[in-house]
Amino acid sequence: MSTSAQYAVGAQLDELGHTTLFDILDSACDRYADRPAFSCGADTLTFNQLRGRADAFARYLRQHALLEPGDRLAIQLPNLLQYTIAIFGALRAGLIIVNTNPQYTPYETRHQFADSGAKAVVVLDKLVPLVRKIQSSTDIETLIVTSMDDYASPQYDSSEADEVRFMQALRLGDELPAIETQRGLDDLAVLQYTGGTTGVSKGAMLTHRNILCNVLQAVSILKEGDVDYGNEVRISPLPLYHIFAFTANCIASVFTGFHSVLITNPRDLDGLINELKRRPFTLLSGINSLFISLMAHPQFDTVDFSRLKWVNSGGAPLNIELAKRWTERTGSIIREGYGLTETSPVVVASTAFTPHREGYIGKPVIDTLLKTVDDDGAETPRGEPGEVLIRGPQVMQGYWHRPDETAAAFTEDGWLKTGDVGVIDNQGFLKLVDRKKDMILVSGFNVYPNDIEDAVMRHPGVRECVAVGVLDDRTGEAIKIYVSLNDAELTEDAIIAHCREHLTGYKIPKHVEIRDDLPKSTVGKLLRRVLRDEARGETKA
Repeated sequence: MSTSAQYAVGAQLDELGHTTLFDILDSACDRYADRPAFSCGADTLTFNQLRGRADAFARYLRQHALLEPGDRLAIQLPNLLQYTIAIFGALRAGLIIVNTNPQYTPYETRHQFADSGAKAVVVLDKLVPLVRKIQSSTDIETLIVTSMDDYASPQYDSSEADEVRFMQALRLGDELPAIETQRGLDDLAVLQYTGGTTGVSKGAMLTHRNILCNVLQAVSILKEGDVDYGNEVRISPLPLYHIFAFTANCIASVFTGFHSVLITNPRDLDGLINELKRRPFTLLSGINSLFISLMAHPQFDTVDFSRLKWVNSGGAPLNIELAKRWTERTGSIIREGYGLTETSPVVVASTAFTPHREGYIGKPVIDTLLKTVDDDGAETPRGEPGEVLIRGPQVMQGYWHRPDETAAAFTEDGWLKTGDVGVIDNQGFLKLVDRKKDMILVSGFNVYPNDIEDAVMRHPGVRECVAVGVLDDRTGEAIKIYVSLNDAELTEDAIIAHCREHLTGYKIPKHVEIRDDLPKSTVGKLLRRVLRDEARGETKA
């Protein structure tokens, strides 16, 4: 739904001469050659090695698997070196990538494969039975199978006619002639599926131009001296199948020559702590739940954070109290970003050019316009909440094969409707208030769960908190909070007393439930929707 002809990043693309995402890797090889691009465990790929293996994989896809430019290739892997090869190989072959969560159920996998029309899948060996279970209701013809240790200990033999081992595909591709990419800036590069929290999961259509522009927008927040291109080490625990990690930790990292250390299983905190100890890391990406878990680890304070220059948080709103605790423990500031699957994803970021402002995310990245509107679509004044609308060259072309939902996602004059409630102050800083659907109405007052959660999290005994609205005969809705604790002795009454010190009367939770753990998505985002539905079901009963 957007073009970049009028944008500064469009001129930058012209100057760079990039027409596909693979051009980023070509340029990186010219600059960084045999420096490390990605590591996973004990194994490392240099930029030149990545390009060589990606080229081989592309030749296999086009000339052996007989996929054509524009065909969809699903990738269903955790963070592995094979994932990065598959990404750039698919881009080199002119295919459209369908990033797929390896923890999906058969139902979720079937929907994504069938909806996208993917003809082949790069899949972890232990997930092959899942794919076989749903294959007949999809267009999947070829399974390219890899294992966790395939890069270090390659396997080449497969038992089924429609299966090939990933390393065998590379071997076959090495023997084939070179190919042309046959794609351009306005061709689709990725079908990135939404989380499906507001209905069926939809494929956001992201072009090479969308993502290339967003890479340029993302790196524009760095000023000279902040980082040293080609000499930074980034710890990357967020999964590459998530749009934030895909763009920031994979594509943009190649553009800047960063050495990205992929963490296959961030839930293995012992392993992650050990990786932090043995790597001279300078950059780190994470999410609320990961920062909380790390700080709760008994070895956290033995990690050397002295080289750490930049910490990024994305995928969920950053909790203010959590950010304070992180800074106290490490001396580094977590810089929050905001974006959507539909925006490739970066829209707003805390940058080196803008002062850190507590409670605010930051300002829009270059060439990005924001405004807030009321329920009638009228723009709200600065400082007053409204739904956040976005325009920019990173905005998707629409939803795959869903014209009605595409039309509903945009205003008549082309602004993307986010469904997020935010406040833009007089200096242009954005503060997210909440999702529109998560707002709680207590006796006629709008209550935003983030406000409640931020207040509760000020108590050092609270590890995590989720606030939801439940039905109430007297106030229409009442506030219920779910908490997990750092201090096992903390009581519900003590939590309520703490809230009375920090919240006005109608915002004080009426119900408190303490749990050992709170439900999270596969990328570590707290699932407010799950708890909200559960709580409302209980009150209705």
